[in-house]
Amino acid sequence: MSDAALRPAPLGLAFVGCFTSERRRARGRGIDVYRTGAGLEGWTHLGRMEGLTNPSFLVTDPARAMLYTVQGDGEAASAFAAGPDGTLLALGSAATGGSNSVHQALDPSGRFLIVANYASGSVALLPVRADGGLEPASHVLPLSGTPGPHRTEQACAHPHHVVLAPGGRHVLVPDKGLDRIFVLRIEGEGLAIVSEVAMRPGAGPRHVVFHPGRPLAFLVNELDSSVATCRWDAASGTLIPRHLVPTLPPDFFGASTAAAIVVTPCGRFVYASNRGQDGIARFRVEKSAERLDPTGWTPSGGRDPRFMTLTPDGKHLLVANEQGDSLVEFAIDPASGDLAQTGSRQSLSPCTIAFL
Repeated sequence: MSDAALRPAPLGLAFVGCFTSERRRARGRGIDVYRTGAGLEGWTHLGRMEGLTNPSFLVTDPARAMLYTVQGDGEAASAFAAGPDGTLLALGSAATGGSNSVHQALDPSGRFLIVANYASGSVALLPVRADGGLEPASHVLPLSGTPGPHRTEQACAHPHHVVLAPGGRHVLVPDKGLDRIFVLRIEGEGLAIVSEVAMRPGAGPRHVVFHPGRPLAFLVNELDSSVATCRWDAASGTLIPRHLVPTLPPDFFGASTAAAIVVTPCGRFVYASNRGQDGIARFRVEKSAERLDPTGWTPSGGRDPRFMTLTPDGKHLLVANEQGDSLVEFAIDPASGDLAQTGSRQSLSPCTIAFL
């Protein structure tokens, strides 16, 4: 029987995590649960999980119908069992071994939740129980190196993302504070550093995505608003930077930082968001070269587009405008990669979206 045949049918649910604290200038109240429709405006609000502080990033485990969140500015990750009707059963929280846990991913075996602790500069392994709940961090790996030149944003290590490489053998962690990308692997019950690569001083690596069919990774740098195209060597677990392109229009002179990055399933188009310029930069992936070509910028439909993701069918881009209190949907032109706004709805301080 194929893996697809074994995979449970999707529940047709969308979860939107919203910042909640005054420190984040937030208005959100937790995790909103929706039944997805034909488009964003057709989503039905089913309920909300309150009592959480800054559910800043969400990941799902479709095999077990689980939802996991970390808590921005906090020191814990939480697990929820999701019902077909959108109800969330809390299975408790567990210490991440660090502070301001900002991003997480499940390892391919489902044994561990891998968490980036932004403020304390570490990456942690949290064992996953048989029921999907979490145990406190069993291993915490500090990241070390020379901080970048930005006096406030790069005072120390700041891992910002946890991404599984194709094949699941390696884990990539961009570190905004050290201007580096660390490549890790799980060895037994712990994490080990396989390699690391430096970006330009002051770049502030934030998020990374892999091309769906070529050995390439695209890294968005927050502080200097750029995207680096890197060659990925799966055998050695190394990244090789090949090309750098700005995310901001050449006629923009205001303050802005890059945030999210998305690549389409066809591998032809890449999108990066700019907070300040409040637009989505569009790029075309060159077929015969390891580079991106800018094709334009689209207004994000609100202030501070912190997060972006594709709809499950891969045909639309969803943007969470954190300070604009909105979710905005864009249709992706399959020939050009151009974006056309097709929907919008209010969401207070949205910062992450996940599907189940």
